[in-house]
Amino acid sequence: MKKITVAILSLVFLTTALFAQENSQEKVRQKGHYNSSKFKQLDEELPTPNKQHTASGAPGYEYTQQQVDYKMNIILDDDNQKIFGEETITYHNNSKDALEYLWVQLDQNMRAPNSKSNDINGGGPDVLYTPAKFAKTFMGKPFEGGFNIDYIKDANGNSLNYMINFTMMRVDLPKPLASGEKFVFNIKWWYNINDYMADRGRSGYEPFPDGNNLYVIAQFFPRLAVYNNVKGWQNLQFWGSSEFALEFGNYDVSITTPKDHILNATGVIQNPKDVFTKDQYKRYEAAKTAFDKPVFIVTPEEALAAENGKATSTKTWKFYAENVRDFAFSSSRKFIWDAMAVDFNGKTVMAYSLYPNEGNPLWEEHSTKVVANTLKVYSESTFDYPYPHATSINAERQGMEYPMICWNGGRPDANGKYNDRTKKGMIGVITHEVGHNFFPMIVNSDEREWTWMDEGINSFVEILAEYKYDPELFPLSKYPKNIVRYMAGDQDRLTPIMTQGDNIFNFGSNAYAKPAAGLFILRQTIMGPELFDHAFKTYAKRWKFKHPTPADFFRSMEDASAMDLDWFWRGWFYTTGNNDIGIKEVKKYHVTDKPTEQAENLAKRYGITVDQLPPSLYLISEDSKDYTDDIKGKKPEDYSVLNSYLQDNFTAEEKATLKSPKYFYELVFEKPGDLVMPIIVEFEYEDGTKERKQYPAEIWRLNDDEVTKVFPSSKVISKITVDPDEETADVDTSNNSWPKNTETQFDNFKKKQIKG
Repeated sequence: MKKITVAILSLVFLTTALFAQENSQEKVRQKGHYNSSKFKQLDEELPTPNKQHTASGAPGYEYTQQQVDYKMNIILDDDNQKIFGEETITYHNNSKDALEYLWVQLDQNMRAPNSKSNDINGGGPDVLYTPAKFAKTFMGKPFEGGFNIDYIKDANGNSLNYMINFTMMRVDLPKPLASGEKFVFNIKWWYNINDYMADRGRSGYEPFPDGNNLYVIAQFFPRLAVYNNVKGWQNLQFWGSSEFALEFGNYDVSITTPKDHILNATGVIQNPKDVFTKDQYKRYEAAKTAFDKPVFIVTPEEALAAENGKATSTKTWKFYAENVRDFAFSSSRKFIWDAMAVDFNGKTVMAYSLYPNEGNPLWEEHSTKVVANTLKVYSESTFDYPYPHATSINAERQGMEYPMICWNGGRPDANGKYNDRTKKGMIGVITHEVGHNFFPMIVNSDEREWTWMDEGINSFVEILAEYKYDPELFPLSKYPKNIVRYMAGDQDRLTPIMTQGDNIFNFGSNAYAKPAAGLFILRQTIMGPELFDHAFKTYAKRWKFKHPTPADFFRSMEDASAMDLDWFWRGWFYTTGNNDIGIKEVKKYHVTDKPTEQAENLAKRYGITVDQLPPSLYLISEDSKDYTDDIKGKKPEDYSVLNSYLQDNFTAEEKATLKSPKYFYELVFEKPGDLVMPIIVEFEYEDGTKERKQYPAEIWRLNDDEVTKVFPSSKVISKITVDPDEETADVDTSNNSWPKNTETQFDNFKKKQIKG
């Protein structure tokens, strides 16, 4: 292409100089101010990088974390609903610090008679009370829950001093534990197991009308709290909502149960021949090659026979789990057990389901297949699942996760019938809880501090896994629209995502749905799947078996994508703002070679005549007094000033590739909402065809209220729509169309609620 003419250069330089002078004059006497831009970097909000948590979001070369190993002997007393335990704990101090004491979590103490868990919550009477809850609440007979500590001793049998503060116990060390040293001590304890159907809870037992119990046992042993360079000891109390922060370690666990119980747990059974019948053991081994469909280890007939009896003797299940952050188990004589093998690049992982006959036919048809699907989709998004199995336990009114094992509700009615709602709920909870193996069981964030880092991130990947399993039952089209009503709600009942989990309103929307919807928008709209998937996988691999912080996630996503996303983190995670982008005005222009009124005014302002402007083309609006019908529909190259330029500067081949617009539309976009988002615009032409244009969120960087763009077109536009697929969680779509669409997303929506 030839050089552009001197006349055109002169026009560019003249216009630039004139506007620079004009803007400079307007800024005289204005007062200074702090940077309040939505695009301000997050440097002030994020912690200072260091040698453990680097500026890139990766673990640093001085990153350390503690290791805690457990050897436990557990007795499950099914007759009296009690559990007894003796544990030997080996604490490895891998930090640079000397430790004077250790903090141990006693989560069961939230059920102790003197628990303050209920006292911190206000509210009026419940709609209804079960007899057990009524007695507990009003009749002065609370459940006798909580840990009973028989002793705490060192490896030599000497008693250790300890102090219990509600759900935290400080164990005082005989001398400071130096960096690189380990400390071994023993705890003997017991507690009454709660009926979780009566008083809820993440663990306990479910009683059945036939006299049998189904146990889901977790948070059942004194567990070490996390010590790191971010928080020191993470010893926030467990009030019941915000979950857990735990160290990785190895577990050697023996569990004694009635002889007719079937049990699975975190880790691998070390003595399968001792706990299964001969036929069950054969099926247990054969299942390891069942890659096509689930097979039974314990059949429905065997489970039915067991639940009609009651053993008087016991057996002991032995498990070993390596590099896990927790341990949980489930036991019942009612269990059916089916299994399916899943291949991960030559490594076999077992997908298991344990459920009573009350769960069939729903569980037999779907549970283990859902487990396998979840492991595959999550592995594609992060890393190959590293553990030997993932187990889904059917426990009514449950949805809780632990390494390799989780509790999931959902059952058909008494006649074995179920509808799509029941099926969808069951598939959804299994996918979610199995997915937690990745977040936070492996990518081990601090749940007690930042609920969204496990629940929100996991809920996002859950969307992809559910869609893969059943796209009709779980369509992607509901996202991120599912969060709009919450984000448009009363600002007095909203808290930023970046709030400690015990202190947030609308727990489900804040910790689960909003962060998941935000990541969905990032992937589908802002970054695109290719960039997002690489960055997300980078974060997951960097922090596999480690303790990431929110800053590590934010920084890794930017580091691996070359995208500045600080504006998104600030708006979506640090504020309660919402998105509302609309079309304020549309003007139609045509091209002419005659100077417009605006050009004449510009020339007069700087003491020149129109004739002194370089030969130019002008855009003239249809509402201008100078607009005439002979201008309508002319192409720019119809005018000699442009045609001459094209002849001199383009070859015939190059000219053939150039667009030839007839119409020019000035689009004024407004933003009543607080958040900045890309502007997605769909143009519909008179001939019925459509075209889309997406402007990056950075279009708002210099004006947070409205922006103007000129869109050239060779055809007449009949309709313009902002965010046509509702992919930016726009809270008010009444301003999204031109000509104006009178249908609003919410009846009587109050504009004042948009500003957060």
